[in-house]
Amino acid sequence: MLDRPTQNSTNDPFERYGLRRLINASGTETTKGASPVCAEVVEAVSAMIPNSVEMIELQSVASATIARAFGSEAGVVANCSAAGISIAIAATMTGLDLFKTEQLPDTRGMKNEIIIQRGHNITYGGHITQNITITGAKPVEIGAATECGAYQLAGAIGPNTAAALYVVSHHTVQSGLIDLEAFCKVCHEKGIPVIVDGAAEPDPRIFLKAGGDLVISSMQKAFAGLTAATIAGRLDLVRACYLQDKGLGRPMKVGKEGIIATIAALERWEHLDHADILETRQKRLERAKAKLDTLPGLTVQIEVDATSKLFSRILIHVDASRAGVTAMELSQALWNERPSIFIRNLMADIGLLQVDYRRADDAMTDHITDAIARIVTAAAAKGPSRSANMAAPNLADGALAGMLRFPLKMDDGR
Repeated sequence: MLDRPTQNSTNDPFERYGLRRLINASGTETTKGASPVCAEVVEAVSAMIPNSVEMIELQSVASATIARAFGSEAGVVANCSAAGISIAIAATMTGLDLFKTEQLPDTRGMKNEIIIQRGHNITYGGHITQNITITGAKPVEIGAATECGAYQLAGAIGPNTAAALYVVSHHTVQSGLIDLEAFCKVCHEKGIPVIVDGAAEPDPRIFLKAGGDLVISSMQKAFAGLTAATIAGRLDLVRACYLQDKGLGRPMKVGKEGIIATIAALERWEHLDHADILETRQKRLERAKAKLDTLPGLTVQIEVDATSKLFSRILIHVDASRAGVTAMELSQALWNERPSIFIRNLMADIGLLQVDYRRADDAMTDHITDAIARIVTAAAAKGPSRSANMAAPNLADGALAGMLRFPLKMDDGR
């Protein structure tokens, strides 16, 4: 599916409510509505939502679908990946004991420590450790932010360890930490299950093969479904996850639309020609790079995704003295386009931007690339950016400032 603005009509929500039309060339951020939903999911949801259904039956179909698609023993659908983390953690503390399930977040009488590498203690919009602590569990950080060894993991596992959490994300430190296979080996030698948060990753099978006992994946990201998450893995632990619906998982419960959407999204994913998709995307990246390479002040490369290694993005280094704009100014100028173009600016403070063309067809790829070229060409003609030597704004403080604007006045046409 393509992040293409919809056409105006009497039923167009963008026209009716004054919403910003947006091209997401950053990734699958939930703040930008995640991925466009594929037609197969829309059709399946439309067929389900007018009806009642026995939810344990629907979840059972989802379990079989998840198991077949990912090669796990079983699976269950949660309402999002953040919920999936908390539900999985709760499941490792309670097992199939419903009394303990109803007792949480009071963890008396339970193993309640969750080990996490310090370099994995991130925020993805919410804090990973908060997903742990709301269950009543206690996070136990190991290693330093940029360095952690298997001996530190082994030494931290004790009589109160319930599980270990491994986070796969571009937000984490990408070197110096324990790789997943080694992480699982140490934990399994001591009888400790490993929960893998692979929310935005395109193929959970690699984490299950590496030894993950419960692997969490967002359906609204790489799978083009509705907001939901799969928890795939060991049958006993998946069943314990399902039991959390009678406990702290109740406020996180998923509806019939999320479950049927997950089933449809996975059935579609199973039949995609992933090799052909990858080849087509690579050609688009090469065409975009060829055009961006001609622009003053930009150093452009095709960068393989650091976590999954299954796709690539465009990485742009902006030399503000030659490009006429800083990385953050270029990002903002693209946001000011109509429709707005959103690119990843998490590293703008060191002059780096990432452009993700995965949801763009040929025409949209050219539209995004041409917008970058037009902005940089015009800015470079005016000379160096006045902000070239100024520090980029702090992203965390900027995010807070943006949230404090809520609720926006939508009658201004934005």
